[in-house]
Order: sequence, then structure tokens, then C-alpha cells
Amino acid sequence: MSEKSDVQIGIIGGSGFYSFFEEAGTGFEEISVDTPYGKPSDNVTIGEIFGKKVAFIPRHGRDHRFLPHTVNYRANVWALKSLGVTRVISPCAAGSLQKHVKPGDFVICDQFVDWTDGRKNTFFEGPKCIHPSAADPYCPELREIAIEQALKQGINVHKTGTVVVINGPRFTTKAESKFFTNQGWEVINMSQYPEVHLVKELDMCALTIALITDYDAGLVGDVPPVTHQEVMQVFKSNITRLKSLLISIIENIPVERTNCECYNTSHTS
Repeated sequence: MSEKSDVQIGIIGGSGFYSFFEEAGTGFEEISVDTPYGKPSDNVTIGEIFGKKVAFIPRHGRDHRFLPHTVNYRANVWALKSLGVTRVISPCAAGSLQKHVKPGDFVICDQFVDWTDGRKNTFFEGPKCIHPSAADPYCPELREIAIEQALKQGINVHKTGTVVVINGPRFTTKAESKFFTNQGWEVINMSQYPEVHLVKELDMCALTIALITDYDAGLVGDVPPVTHQEVMQVFKSNITRLKSLLISIIENIPVERTNCECYNTSHTS
């Protein structure tokens, strides 16, 4: 990796979330970062919020040129690590698999289920044998901060939630969606895996805030099929709330990591 800077926090913006510091009202600089895995989705923007340096990458590029199955997740995550980042917040647009999780709600995910295929999903490709733990993929300290700040802002937030990650770019069939609902999973998305696991492989803390944009197609068979346009409309109408929450989370993240084990994820054998 390149020589580290003093950037502490990374944000990976999802669909409809292509810039951050302009709205946050802070100065920023834009840099190009090279990685052993190619170029990230876009240049990295670095700014300061509450005295903490924050790096932002739009997951799909600012012009949304990368679909979920073509995002270079390894390059994005490596770029943040190379800048010194220890905490990564990755908000995303997501569908609901349960009726009590409504469009406009926020879900602080605590588990994922990988339903993707063909993605480059690890930094560990040998010859050393490394088995990173994925038992608790999301940082408990960051999740606690996010829940507390969401409640303070009056956001309808779900304190836990399992996100099932499908490959995309297509949405689910009703049969697939109904199966996921019957498993008891709450959220469906196309980008959380391998992103969150790659963050963990590099011993960084991961936090996902899922902004619910729609009910998935098979939810007890009585919701209309989702469209990309509808997803983006709901996301855009809630982007101000999301950015406000992110700023308050950043303000309350302690400098030192003392209440999690995210810095010790990978194990060799």
C-alpha cells in the first residue's frame, strides 16, 4: 500500500449518493488513487468534518457507470485502507422483505447473506492460508453510534437486520423474493457483498445504513414490481436525512477503537 495519510473515516456512497462534502459545507480535495486491483470507481474526495478527515468514494461512480456486479469492490476498499481509514460507512439503497420495514425506514444491518456469484470477494488468494472471520460482519461500536444518532434525529430506524445480497442487475422474481421473506431476512440489496467483507479483511470497522426504498416484489404477493426509477425517487427524497445522520455519526465516532475487535479479523493457519 501507499504511504498512509491521516484520513480516519471512509464513506462509500451508493445509488443516488454521488457527492458528500459539498452538501456538508466543508472544504475538500479530490485525489486519484491507484491500487493493485486497478482504479476505484471514481476519484477519492477528502474533507474534514468535526476535526476528522473523511474520504468519500461513490460506489458506482459519479455518473453511475458501474452496475453492482461490475463494481471494483477490492479497489474501492483498498484505496480507503491505503489512506489510513479505520472505519468505513457504506450507506445503500435497499428493498424491504418484511411489511414492518417500510419505505423511508433506515436499517442498521447486523448480518448479511451472500446470494451473489462471480465477484472477486477476497484479498487472500494464497499462498498463505488465511481464514477471515465473517461471524459478525458489522462493527458493534459503529452500529450503536448509528442507532443512537438515528433515534435522536427522529428517524424510524430498525436496530438490526439481515441483508441478502443478490447479484443484479435484475431485480428478484416473486418466487425468489417470497423465499427470502420466508427466511425472516429484512433487507435486499445488490452491493453489500463483497464490500463489507473486504472491509473486514483489511481490519477496518464496517457500518451499513440501508435506506429502504421499496417493498420487494414477492412480499406476501401483494406489492407491485419495483422499478429503478421508483427506487431513485425514494432515495433522493431521503438523501438529506441520510447525510445529516452521517455527519452526526462522524461527530460521535471516537478516535480510538476500544469497543470492537474489527482490527483483528484475519487469522492464519
